[in-house]
Amino acid sequence: MVGAGLPKAYIIILNYNGWKDTIECLESVLRNDYPNYQVIVIDNGSPNNSMKYIKAWAEGRQEVLTPEPDHPLYHLSHPPVKKPIPYIYYTKEEAKKGGDFELEEKLTKEWQEQRNFKNKELIPTLSYPLVFIQTGENLGFAGGNNVGIRYALAKDDFEYIWFLNSDTVVKKNALSKLVQKFENYRKVGKKVGIVGSKLLYYDNPRLIQGIGGIYNKWFAIAKHLGVFEEDRGQYDNEDVLDKIDYVIGASMIVSKDFIKEVGLMCEDYFLYFEEMDWALRGEEKGYQLGYCWESRVYHKEGGSIGSSSKGEKKSEIADYYGLRNRIVFTKKFYPKYLWSVYLGFLVVVWNRIRRRQWNRVFLIFNIFKEAKK
Repeated sequence: MVGAGLPKAYIIILNYNGWKDTIECLESVLRNDYPNYQVIVIDNGSPNNSMKYIKAWAEGRQEVLTPEPDHPLYHLSHPPVKKPIPYIYYTKEEAKKGGDFELEEKLTKEWQEQRNFKNKELIPTLSYPLVFIQTGENLGFAGGNNVGIRYALAKDDFEYIWFLNSDTVVKKNALSKLVQKFENYRKVGKKVGIVGSKLLYYDNPRLIQGIGGIYNKWFAIAKHLGVFEEDRGQYDNEDVLDKIDYVIGASMIVSKDFIKEVGLMCEDYFLYFEEMDWALRGEEKGYQLGYCWESRVYHKEGGSIGSSSKGEKKSEIADYYGLRNRIVFTKKFYPKYLWSVYLGFLVVVWNRIRRRQWNRVFLIFNIFKEAKK
């Protein structure tokens, strides 16, 4: 029996132009020790033909190019798992209908027989073929992930979905600890909808990237709890949940019950604020957040959009949606604070002028024009 009766979890990885990172992420994910999972890779219409390289990797024709052997996390993705790995490819429309059930069943049976009886070198915990989905266009973070959610709901054979950024690598027990934490919450009667991991920096694994998110409604600014702190176990407790307002979307697991009751991710944002929107909508339905410090995920952060919290310059698209969505989110959930959010934008404008970023100044004025519509 697959998974020895443990609930099935889908792992959704959204790719946009980052096939090298996605392949490294997949190599680490396929080493995980949870025995009942299926991986869905969604390409958001990457113009660099990412899906071609990801398919070639699964077929054993594309080597793993990152990281360098001297990287401290090299062991999480190397040596590469044995190929080929079975996969099935869908368009967005095919995926929304649940794909081809008979073909998936056939590939699953063949793979399990091969793995269990013919070749012990094959990935021990992988019980299903990989699912590759091409959206054909950039649908944004929520839109891309929602394609995967609709596929999973159409099949209705799971209990959890783990959303994992493509620019991450994971510890072997990251998923099993998340599922265990969720199950423990259920046993004690807590209505938890989303559980987050401990995020650490990929290039400095001793430093915390975030335990969870803190939101300032006066200025519509979010920050990560624990960011840049050395991980000494100071956040390895449930008290953290009293301090955070949302789970960071780079690694979050949600239950099927939560999705069915609260709904899909909101696609109004395209980029940023989706996890905060989901958390607040869940709170309206009585759902709480959860945190699993034993699930450790290492995040490169912002690779596909050119953003970073390390002080590096944001890309224009990241800057645009980061600012625009402050207004969109505030209008939806905290309209009484809209005046203070607008005042906060004066500081942003001044900073752009001081740095002579005139194109960014005009960008902000365009955001104001859109907000009035």
